[in-house]
Amino acid sequence: MFPDSPSQTPTRIDASVPARAGAGLKAEHIAEILETSADIGFFEVHAENYMGDGGMPHRQLEAIREKYPLSLHGVGLSIGGEGPLDRDHLQRLAVLNKRYEPGLFSEHLAWSSHETTYLNDLLPVPYDQETLDRVCDHIDEVQESVGRRMLLENPSTYVAFAQSTMSELDFLKEITRRTGCGLLLDVNNVHVSCTNHERLALDYLDAFPIGAVGEIHLGGHAPDQDDAGRSLLIDAHDREVDQAVWALYEHLIASTGAIPTLIEWDNDVPAWPVLMSEAQAADRILADNSRPSIRRVG
Repeated sequence: MFPDSPSQTPTRIDASVPARAGAGLKAEHIAEILETSADIGFFEVHAENYMGDGGMPHRQLEAIREKYPLSLHGVGLSIGGEGPLDRDHLQRLAVLNKRYEPGLFSEHLAWSSHETTYLNDLLPVPYDQETLDRVCDHIDEVQESVGRRMLLENPSTYVAFAQSTMSELDFLKEITRRTGCGLLLDVNNVHVSCTNHERLALDYLDAFPIGAVGEIHLGGHAPDQDDAGRSLLIDAHDREVDQAVWALYEHLIASTGAIPTLIEWDNDVPAWPVLMSEAQAADRILADNSRPSIRRVG
């Protein structure tokens, strides 16, 4: 079923990601996806899961890449970190981009490392001039090293920094202006953050620099409460997309037209038909608003 090495891989389909729904690729689903020739727009993988040289993960991913476009999503680069970027990590990202020719490549506006310690979390950054300069420098370095445009994902946040001197939207807009990078708009993150900070998610979406968006994420969140008993949402990626997030997504797509949209489900992963049904729900919304057909952001 799987080629033994990249050199034995047949010609791949076009790398461009269509303005359809995709899903996060999970190893337990791959055999069923290939056997059924699943009708889905694209698959997205976490870059860090494929930074080894070979083995079954790469054989499986090559088999998927023969039939579907890919989106490569990094979670460990620590774009917002105070220290320099890891040059070895950057080199591995460049190798992966060259090897699989993904239609889209993205990372998080977050930090996850300190010196030689790597944290299993994506932590927020303050929105001030010092952080802006650092993030822009890091994005410039990534895009130069990888040789392509990167998408930057808006974060889910639970606290606000007193030292912030600008809004998240102004921060993102200035990053795109200075670096030329694109944006990955995570609608679930918008709902989570706006609920946690008692802001209006529709206002945030309506002011978002949508012209820079190359991909959308949808995922599930877990309800909780803070110490004062106020509603708190956790970006858990462990369940179906919430109805409030679907409503925001429909509002967004009605005004923008179709944009490649990923269903994220990373924890308590369900059977493939359940994940596929979430993607089909997004596809129906996209089909009703299908003005653009392809987003070429790479």
